[in-house]
Amino acid sequence: MACLLLFPFLSLHCLVVIASSSSSSSSSSSNQIPKPYVVYMGSSSNVGVAELAHLQLLSSIIPSEESDRISLIHHYKHSFKGFSAMLTEKEASVLSAGHEKIVSVFPDPILKLHTTRSWDFLEAEAEAKAPTSTWSSHKYHNISSDVIIGIIDTGIWPESPSFKDRGMSEIPSKWKGVCMDSHDFKKSNCNRKLIGARFYSIPLTSNNHNTTRTTLAGSPRDSVGHGTHTASTAAGAHVANASYFGLARGTARGGSPSSRIASYKACSEDGCSGSAILQAMDDAIADGVDIISISIGMSSLFQSDYLNDPIAIGAFHAEQMGVMVICSAGNDGPDPSTVVNTAPWIFTVGASSIDRDFQSTVLLGNGKTIKGSAISLSNLSSSMTYPIAFGKDIAAKFTPVSEARTCRPGSLDPKKVAGKIIVCVDDDPTVPRKIKKLVAEDADAKGLILIDEDYEKHVPFDSGIFPFSEVGSVAGFQIIHYINSTKNPTATILPTVDVPGYKPAPVVAYFSSRGPGELTENILKPDVTAPGVAILAAIVPKANAGSFPIGKKPAGYAITSGTSMACPHVTGAAAFIRSVHRRWSSSIIKSALMTTATVYDNTGKPLKNNAGSTASPHETGVGEISPLKALNPGLVFETTTKDYLRFLCYFGYSEKNIRSMSKYTNFNCPRNSIDNLISNINYPSISISKLDRHRAAETVKRTVTNVGLQNVTYISRVNAPSGLIVKVLPQKLVFAEGVKRMSFSVSFYGKEAAGGYNFGSVTWSDNRHSVQMMFAVNVQ
Repeated sequence: MACLLLFPFLSLHCLVVIASSSSSSSSSSSNQIPKPYVVYMGSSSNVGVAELAHLQLLSSIIPSEESDRISLIHHYKHSFKGFSAMLTEKEASVLSAGHEKIVSVFPDPILKLHTTRSWDFLEAEAEAKAPTSTWSSHKYHNISSDVIIGIIDTGIWPESPSFKDRGMSEIPSKWKGVCMDSHDFKKSNCNRKLIGARFYSIPLTSNNHNTTRTTLAGSPRDSVGHGTHTASTAAGAHVANASYFGLARGTARGGSPSSRIASYKACSEDGCSGSAILQAMDDAIADGVDIISISIGMSSLFQSDYLNDPIAIGAFHAEQMGVMVICSAGNDGPDPSTVVNTAPWIFTVGASSIDRDFQSTVLLGNGKTIKGSAISLSNLSSSMTYPIAFGKDIAAKFTPVSEARTCRPGSLDPKKVAGKIIVCVDDDPTVPRKIKKLVAEDADAKGLILIDEDYEKHVPFDSGIFPFSEVGSVAGFQIIHYINSTKNPTATILPTVDVPGYKPAPVVAYFSSRGPGELTENILKPDVTAPGVAILAAIVPKANAGSFPIGKKPAGYAITSGTSMACPHVTGAAAFIRSVHRRWSSSIIKSALMTTATVYDNTGKPLKNNAGSTASPHETGVGEISPLKALNPGLVFETTTKDYLRFLCYFGYSEKNIRSMSKYTNFNCPRNSIDNLISNINYPSISISKLDRHRAAETVKRTVTNVGLQNVTYISRVNAPSGLIVKVLPQKLVFAEGVKRMSFSVSFYGKEAAGGYNFGSVTWSDNRHSVQMMFAVNVQ
């Protein structure tokens, strides 16, 4: 299990888009096997939607001899309407085509799961630029504890010290949720910190087409660890002396320790049901959460449009109800156009590193020291040396050298491996590090050294107590040269130590999914990056043999990586800001975090990607979050529900469907609704998918709201690549007393610009604030 190290990335296995016409008579019998579908029916009227009406709808299309299928798996009734049920493809097509109140019908997708130092690192970066303002300063000791974060994930481990409620006030009266009882989770497991816990059923189909339901272990309790880790990262209490068996030791805390947590278990180790995620979002909104955090997403290979994506649907209605939704961008990097959860009403988060590394040192018999990377809890020492051998030299009979050097399963001779430290090359993407480690372990090796030509791209691998180190190609050449230069080569692998103050940081993680967005390139995605590499947070204590040192208790904290870990960092930061600015809307908080993000690392140079090149906004979004700066952004871009409705118009959805989704039932799409106009919605960044160098300048408009002092003047500054002409009108914004909002336009002319994407920024500055808006313009 890994995310990347421990948890699998939550990606959609497959998604079939149902046509709006009935199935032909030649449809295969497999198309008539019932399977779970989601029927989305738009916005709710707040008076409740009777289940009976949905059951009657099902009875009109399901044959009477299969009446047992006339039942609802999930029923959505709070902020949006709809249900999930077992349908054949033909029945789904009939519903989609024949009922005007239905917005979309789609197969229930299965999505997969996508810190001591991290928060200190973010604070240190802010202090370096504004040393008089610290996260933990007395000014913020009495912030509101009424912010409620809903975590939709694999559940929660309530006994973790991160969820203690010491010093917390009574639960706010706005909370309407529940703490569900089960065989291993009692209502008493909830407290003033963990104020709610729900779990959901997912549908299964047996061979005789009967519907059964499973309830994800029938408990809100987390058995995987993913949900516990993300919840504690977002809002865990202060826990002194936390570590992973001594590594990353420090005080663990979430981004908003004063906030409340409500856990919604919609996922298991096998993945997440889209219909269950929708149910969880519907419940969370009704329960009274302020922010929903979802470290889950579809596969970038099978992205669906916004009205067939359960997270996009639920997030749209959450935004209408004033609930902020923050999601992971995905772990399919470094390829372009892999970012998911790209709807503009979702805050999309990529992953970056922090200033800490985990070093596992290899000592060769000739006295040479090789520094590698790993999270290894081995008990080896410098005095415990073993023979060392390269994989190709210990190959099993009839095994190709190419397989043995990469240590593929079955490629090594166990008799030649036993008692040795072995060396493998990691240039076969079909054999992950975990498999290579198991190959070595099963053959009774004493340790494994992995040579990786792309060493800089990897996150530290957790090998448990098995000695392990990963090195780059230069160090690998030195090791192999030593093996070949002596008759009896020996080595040892020392246990991991953590290295603080690592530079440069942050660096965009290689696995973090990149833009531009596949559905539309006229919204810049991801929005921001946040710490997501080797993050320490609470975990489910597991007593798996070999995963922790003999004589020790299972760890309550673990070090994991993924955009799943970056997402709750932004969630915690958003909750922290909301607890200080209680009247700020979701879009104001989002804008504040985006326009104050940093684009420099701890060496003062522009952010880099894993390859060592300057990172583009398609990798970083607008930059790395800086929560302290976001408390006082000066100007903000408020993106309204009507902005999002116009986005849906420009994207190409029908006015009828858009009205059914909205609280504005008389909403009309602009007469000229084309995809290019998406660039004009009032978003805190700018993206233009096509700027024709042979045509006139393209102009976009933005409106800013002053949330700082009155009687202030902002002056614009443009940072653009050579050849791209960018003009801002007006160049000066004067916020006289009583003036809160002002508009400006930005024009782009690309006749002399380089082809492809050009990146830059427009920055509005007064004497106190710097409001940065990144842009991405594709010149053609």
